[in-house]
Amino acid sequence: MIYLDNAATSCQKPEEVIKAVTEAMLSLGNSGRGAHEASLDASRLIFDTRRLIAELFHAGDPSCVAFTANSTVSLNIAIQGLFQPGDHVITTMMEHNSVLRPLYLMEEQGVKLTILPADQKGRIRYEDIEDEVGQNTKAVVCTHASNLTGNINDLEAIGRICKKNGLLLVVDVSQTAGVFYIDMERMGIHVLCFTGHKGLLGPQGTGGICVRQGVSIRPLMVGGSGVKSYLKTQPEEMPEVLEAGTLNGHGIAGLHAALLYLEKTGIETIRKKELFLMRRFYEGVKDIPGVQVYGDFSENALLYRAPVVALNIGNYDSGEVADELASVYGIYTRAGAHCAPLMHRALGTVEQGAVRFSMSHYNKKEEIDEAIGAVRELSL
Repeated sequence: MIYLDNAATSCQKPEEVIKAVTEAMLSLGNSGRGAHEASLDASRLIFDTRRLIAELFHAGDPSCVAFTANSTVSLNIAIQGLFQPGDHVITTMMEHNSVLRPLYLMEEQGVKLTILPADQKGRIRYEDIEDEVGQNTKAVVCTHASNLTGNINDLEAIGRICKKNGLLLVVDVSQTAGVFYIDMERMGIHVLCFTGHKGLLGPQGTGGICVRQGVSIRPLMVGGSGVKSYLKTQPEEMPEVLEAGTLNGHGIAGLHAALLYLEKTGIETIRKKELFLMRRFYEGVKDIPGVQVYGDFSENALLYRAPVVALNIGNYDSGEVADELASVYGIYTRAGAHCAPLMHRALGTVEQGAVRFSMSHYNKKEEIDEAIGAVRELSL
């Protein structure tokens, strides 16, 4: 197996992650639901994972981090908990459905929604943001990097626009967390939504939301919190306000181990390896007759983009190409719409979809060369 579907989920995990989940399954209690050692051990582990996340994203106090099941849950909490009828929100054509669908839901409830266009390479113009700011504009909600093209948004530039106009900045870092430097304070991010199972190398079913102090989000769900049990409402303090019910302690144990692995290995080391592999693949396929590559691969973009290459071969359906890659060559990719319908509209690939190759630092250059050879053979 040559696994090149890391934008969907990282398949190869550090051994430490597997070990941590196993040990947690054998010994971990329920955080905040007891004073015995099994419960206290869970509380200590979860707190230290909050600390590691807060340090990784420069989020401030660990209490600013609330755990969820994934980015989709985090984005629903943020979008449904921040906005109300009469608010105006700006987003982009680059977004995943985990951003778009909650925004469409809020639009049905009276929130005005503006979607910034993208060009044929999948890029947005930051000046378009300021052009759309109005009296009731409350926030910009955007991705850090497209899961389809790998194009990265300049969050510092967007953050400056938001600061100038008094707007909140809500960011989906699903494709960049654990690979790219993210500083909530420096970039002006108010709410950051992440998933644990991609670049963070943790288990599926883990994720979270980081909320800057001073930003208040209505809880999406209410219930058990382990504290203030006699209140009729959810406690108002972070993180309990956004954490109803028992957390995925076993998964968080794995995420904790993954964060320590990232700290030990260095995200810069990981990023350099992944971008090297991405560039090697791109250079190997871009001039193959019949191959169309999507996204911004200009000289500057090649230095700083997510390790993703999406392509098509002639007029072949992307699903047929991906099936052939898997069944004949043992190369695992993802085809179709990638939950990014507006991005496909911008690229002109709504009907055909695209085949997405996404790299991990666990991949070897020999695997990339095999993938290049497979694309070359399929294009004949």
